[in-house]
Amino acid sequence: MPYKRKHSRYWWVDFTDASGKRVRRSTGATTRKEAKALEAKWKLEAYKEKQWDEEPQRTFDELMLNYLKATETTKATHGRDRCSMKHLYPVFTGTSVADIDTVTIRAYINQRKADGAAASTINKEVGLMSVAINYARKEWGWNLPNPVQGNRVPEPEGRVRWITREEAQALIAAAGCEPRAPHLPDFLRLALHTGMRRGEMLGLEWRRVDLRSDLVYLNAQHTKTQRRRSIPLNAVAKDALLSRARFRATHCPDSSWVFCHRDGRRIGDIKHAFTSACRRAGIENFRIHDLRHTCAAWLVQAGAALDRVRDLLGHTSVATTEIYAHLAPENVRLKNWRAQEDSNL
Repeated sequence: MPYKRKHSRYWWVDFTDASGKRVRRSTGATTRKEAKALEAKWKLEAYKEKQWDEEPQRTFDELMLNYLKATETTKATHGRDRCSMKHLYPVFTGTSVADIDTVTIRAYINQRKADGAAASTINKEVGLMSVAINYARKEWGWNLPNPVQGNRVPEPEGRVRWITREEAQALIAAAGCEPRAPHLPDFLRLALHTGMRRGEMLGLEWRRVDLRSDLVYLNAQHTKTQRRRSIPLNAVAKDALLSRARFRATHCPDSSWVFCHRDGRRIGDIKHAFTSACRRAGIENFRIHDLRHTCAAWLVQAGAALDRVRDLLGHTSVATTEIYAHLAPENVRLKNWRAQEDSNL
């Protein structure tokens, strides 16, 4: 029978799968009636598979909707996943996952290219399907092929757009003029001085903030790379969090979220307010993720070693961090020296 877990808004079920393994699984349903229907469906599928070796037909909708529900509160890139789903859904809805093959994936990629989508955007979209399939295989025991493997689009060298400290001050001042986003200046200061991703900050809970030790703790489920890390806080970052703490004490003392509305609800996105602040500050071609680039650029320019920057930003390898290497003081001096030598020839 469906049951509730502490701190979960969804109903869970407990049954035995076709292999005889006990399965405890969230239904993703908020009503007991819907949970019972899903439990009956899964038990019937397990019975057919065990008795008649009949593999259940899994649709794209069933796969993706269940995956998005299962990872809604644990995945830092959930918002990005929902954006990817808007492009995948019209193409694959109603399709059996078993009927999605390499040819189908390549056709989708070619169509998105024709639409003008960037290589990184296309990779995020098909990558979402790949991750969902792997999740279903591991967590739910679904026997599914993964047609996405080996079908990624080559991406150009990573974009590095950063702003100066003077521009950052102008952006923060402009953010203070956004009446509907009083949290934006604190968000900007925390991003610029920690390098945290948007999802990591908007999903940050107070229980993972240690103001005494000047650290923020990110567990594996809170990061894009699924690796835990701790973020040191400098004076500016700590002041931003203290500002958020004062907001919480005044308006919503029971809220668990660092970035929340007056009623305590978690803030879902800041895109519109951020775009407006950039426009007011006269800063062009600047995205939210570029705050992270700016943090890295400032650190490298100050002489920080690339491996230290890698650990702070949570890159999986120093190769990713090397896109900032040209900003290191010794490299800048070498470049200027070579330019001067060339001019003397």
